[in-house]
Amino acid sequence: MCTLSDTILGIKKLDFSQKRGKMAVYLTDGREVLVPVGLFPEIKRLSKLQREDYMILDGQFFSFEAISKIFSIKDILNC
Repeated sequence: MCTLSDTILGIKKLDFSQKRGKMAVYLTDGREVLVPVGLFPEIKRLSKLQREDYMILDGQFFSFEAISKIFSIKDILNC
């Protein structure tokens, strides 16, 4: 788990529609983090429809139906 200031963080939702080339990650503490999709070449190669077909696993990980790689909240926050 990713812990910052004694707060356990999780992922609630992903959104690719806010800003071109960015992935919005909504966290369980109410924050929203914008991350350049270019930091994740596997996600960047996905089509718009494939990006919408994601799953959140245990609140700490996410993946997409079209790829086998599993990403972590730590990949987003560098913790």
